[in-house]
Amino acid sequence: MTDTLSPTLTAFVSACRDAIGAAHVLTEPHDTAPFLTDWRRRYTGAACAVLRPGTTQEVAAIVALANAHRVALVPQGGNTGLAGGATPDASGSQAVVSLARLNRVRAIDAHNNTITVEAGVVLAEVQNHARAADRLFPLSLAAEGSCTIGGNLATNAGGTAVLRYGNTRELCLGLEVVTPQGEIWDGLRALRKDNTGYDLRDLYIGAEGTLGIITAAVMKLYPLPAASVTALAALASPHAALDFLALAHRYAGPLLTGFELMSDFCLQLVGKHFPQMRYPFGERHAQVVLLELSDNESEAHARALFEQLMQEALESGLVEDAVVAENLAQSRAFWDLREHIPLAQAEEGLNVKHDIAVPISSIGTFIEQTDAAIAQAIPGARMVTFGHLGDGNLHYNLQAPEGDDAPAFLARYQAQLNRIVYDSVHRHRGTLSAEHGIGQLKVDDAAHYKSPVEMAIMRTLKAALDPLGLMNPGKVLR
Repeated sequence: MTDTLSPTLTAFVSACRDAIGAAHVLTEPHDTAPFLTDWRRRYTGAACAVLRPGTTQEVAAIVALANAHRVALVPQGGNTGLAGGATPDASGSQAVVSLARLNRVRAIDAHNNTITVEAGVVLAEVQNHARAADRLFPLSLAAEGSCTIGGNLATNAGGTAVLRYGNTRELCLGLEVVTPQGEIWDGLRALRKDNTGYDLRDLYIGAEGTLGIITAAVMKLYPLPAASVTALAALASPHAALDFLALAHRYAGPLLTGFELMSDFCLQLVGKHFPQMRYPFGERHAQVVLLELSDNESEAHARALFEQLMQEALESGLVEDAVVAENLAQSRAFWDLREHIPLAQAEEGLNVKHDIAVPISSIGTFIEQTDAAIAQAIPGARMVTFGHLGDGNLHYNLQAPEGDDAPAFLARYQAQLNRIVYDSVHRHRGTLSAEHGIGQLKVDDAAHYKSPVEMAIMRTLKAALDPLGLMNPGKVLR
C-alpha cells in the first residue's frame, strides 16, 4: 500500500511506525478494511494508514506528525456511528486514528462517585466496572457492547436513560484531550463545581473529533438502584402518551428512568420478522409506551408506585391496557421489543432514518402534522415512529410502501422526505440530530437549518482551534 502513496504520505506513515511501532500502523487492505466503512454501510473511504496508538502520548505524537506533514486525521472509536462521522473520505490522503487500544480504566472513586476511563473502553465494560464497585453507570444504548466511551463523548450519545440521568455530556465531569497542535490538555478534574473560565469540556463533547481527540474522561457514577420495575402501557395516540408522561412524572418523579414510545406499526414489524417476540396485549393499540422506574428503596416501594400510577391511568381512560413485568426475564423481553424495532426495519428493507427532537409538548402535534404531510406527498409510505418520548427524541423513520422496490423508492423520494421532516422539525423549533451527531450525513442539512450567526460562530471556533483543518475534515462543518 505504501508503495502507491505520495512522498509526503510515505514519510508520514514511516514516522508513525517509529512513533507507535510498526505493528500498530496498518496499511494492507485486508487490515484496514474494517475501519473504512461505517456501521450502516453508507460510506466507504480510503486511508493512507490506520493508526492504533496505545497511550495518550502516542496520540499526541501522531497529531504532531500530522501537523508536520499536513495529513488529516479521522478519529475512530468502536465504528458504530450512524452519521458517517468516523469514516475517511475517498482520497486516500487521510489517516484513521483508532483509539481501541486506549482501553484502561484508570481509577474508580466510590466516594466521589466517579470512574476515569480511556477513550477506547467499551461502554458495556464501563457499566461492568461500575457494577463491580456497587455503582451504576447509566448510559445505555443498543451498541453498548461495541461502542466506546470516546465515541459516546464525541457524539454526545443519548440512549434510553436520558430522562433520568441526562445524555453523555451530563455524565462527564472532565476530559483529557489531544489538541490539533499535538498538545495534551489534562482536564481530568473530578469536580462537580469548577467556575474558572470557559467550559472547555463541553466544547469537545459532541464535536465529533473536529476540534481535538478525546483520550480519557472522568464520568459520573450513581448508587445501584435497589429495584427496577418495567411495564408496557397501551394508548390511543401520542397525545395520550404525553398526558401519561405527565402523570408518571407526578407519581414517580426522579424514579422515572425510561419512557419509550412505539407505534403499532413498529411492533407489527417486530412480530413479522421476529415471530418469537409476542405482542404483549390481546388486541392492537395505536401506541405502546415502555416505562421503567428505578427505586433506591425497595421493589415493593416501586411496585406500589406503579400500581397507583396504573390504577389512575386506567380508571381515567388515559391508558387502554397495561402489563407489568413480574421478573427480570419479562422486563428484558419488554426491552427486547423496543430494541428490535431497528433490526425489524432492516429486515423489511432499506428505509429513511431521522433522529430528531422537538420540545416534548410538541411531540403529538409533530407526529400528526408530519404524518399527514408525508401521506399527502407520498401515498403508501409507512411511518416507523418510536423513541425516547421522555426527552423529546424520536426516531421518525420511513419505510417504502409495501411491495415497492425499496432502493428505487429511496432514490426517488429520500431528499423529498428529508425536507418534509426537517421543515416540520424546524417549525417546531427542534433539531435534526438529537443523539447520532452530524457526521458527514447531515452536514449540509445542519448548515441549511442553523442560522448564519450560529454557523459563523462554529466556523470561528473551528478555525481558531484547528487552523490547518486536519481534525476530521468534512464532518459537522464543510
